[in-house]
Amino acid sequence: MINIKIMRMKKSAILPTKATSGAAGYDLFACLDNDIYIKKGDFIKVPCGIAVELPSDYAAFIFARSGLGIKHGISLLNGVGVVDSDYRGEIQVMLCKTVGDETYKIKNGERIAQLIVMKIETLNFKLVENLSVSKRGQGGFGSTGK
Repeated sequence: MINIKIMRMKKSAILPTKATSGAAGYDLFACLDNDIYIKKGDFIKVPCGIAVELPSDYAAFIFARSGLGIKHGISLLNGVGVVDSDYRGEIQVMLCKTVGDETYKIKNGERIAQLIVMKIETLNFKLVENLSVSKRGQGGFGSTGK
């Protein structure tokens, strides 16, 4: 188990929490003074009221919550958010509403995303003239079939 330093940026911030013992991600909560409304086509930045200090060989990744996606058409604007080890600011989540005509209200304390912390390897890219041959080769999108 690794220790992650965490700081409340606002007194009312809720610390990341696992919903179940088998959950991979830690829920992130909206830390709002007022409710935020989001309608189809909107994108908003939702503060979580926390900041973290990650070890230098780790990064945190912010993923969408499947319930918000399937029930309300809300996902992350940038697909997956990345929190680098040297970032010390407040964690904020960029949400967008892509489907559904109803306006959705995000309330203070609502679970809005999930955070997963992973070890990051330092890579050394080696420039070469050729790559080894593989069965797949340069076959890209859909090349392996359904």
